[in-house]
Amino acid sequence: MLDTESSALFLSSCFINHHIYMKRNNTMRYTGLACLTACSVAISSCGEKKDAAEAPESKGQPVLRFSAIPDQDTTAQSERYAPAAKWLSETLGIKVEFIASSDYGASVDKFVTGDIQLAWFGGVSGVQARNEIPGSSAIVAGAKDLQFKSYFIAHESTGLSKSETFPATLNELTFTFGSSGSTSGFIMPSHFIVKNTGLGPLEYFNNPGFSGAHDKTAYQVQDGTYQAGALSFSTYERLVKEGKIDANKCRVIWETPTYADYNFTAHAGLDKVFGDGFTDKLQEALINCKDPAVLKAFDRNQFVKVDNATFKGIADVMKKVKLK
Repeated sequence: MLDTESSALFLSSCFINHHIYMKRNNTMRYTGLACLTACSVAISSCGEKKDAAEAPESKGQPVLRFSAIPDQDTTAQSERYAPAAKWLSETLGIKVEFIASSDYGASVDKFVTGDIQLAWFGGVSGVQARNEIPGSSAIVAGAKDLQFKSYFIAHESTGLSKSETFPATLNELTFTFGSSGSTSGFIMPSHFIVKNTGLGPLEYFNNPGFSGAHDKTAYQVQDGTYQAGALSFSTYERLVKEGKIDANKCRVIWETPTYADYNFTAHAGLDKVFGDGFTDKLQEALINCKDPAVLKAFDRNQFVKVDNATFKGIADVMKKVKLK
């Protein structure tokens, strides 16, 4: 038997999966919540798993390739992460390349198939990848990622203001999430919607949107495309600071309890390719990184040591959508 939350989330996932089937040619990927926790089926059908020992080579030397979930400004990934690739290469003494991912699922897929050996994942995508490649490990997160949260935002025309309790009339508004694979833009907001209403997000809202990225969610609420939405608190605060979002026009109306989110996950086979102790060396380098261009690329002030257990809370939420 599924509990109330599991049932609500599972029903929502079924609705999303139907949406995929009906709109296969749509560029938006609506990955169902249930599919997120059972993505091995989808991923294994896309490509064969490869050991990291099969990493690409340049002039006889192995190349470390990394990617990142496209959580914002999805058209400029290579430019954004170029400083990180350069710094990693100089610090580690190896060639490092950034490989862009078209969506959240693609970043996990590349990790599973061995096309990348390191990834900047969200909480959910990191759990997915580590489940697929035993021995892979979360090695660092941003300091703020240990106390991450989602913001629910609304256009000023709704008349809503910030509340300590979940907004009771939120389902009366048009609403957009970010990517359907996003921890802070969909999965955890959905989790807290269920906790507060007993309904899954696709039951609670009438045809919610999926903007695809946190910044797009903020822009779509600010310009009135949607009356409300949910996104990463970090992206919202950065956009306000940069003057791209007006906090009075596009206002925070509720913030979720905190949870662990973004992280660098290292492939299980790194030491085979780059030598014993390489993963530890990589972890130490990231923890000690003070390069402002690198930290800016990830919108972090510093990296801190984590392990897989840090993300047990996210893993537990994902398990609730499995039909048993």
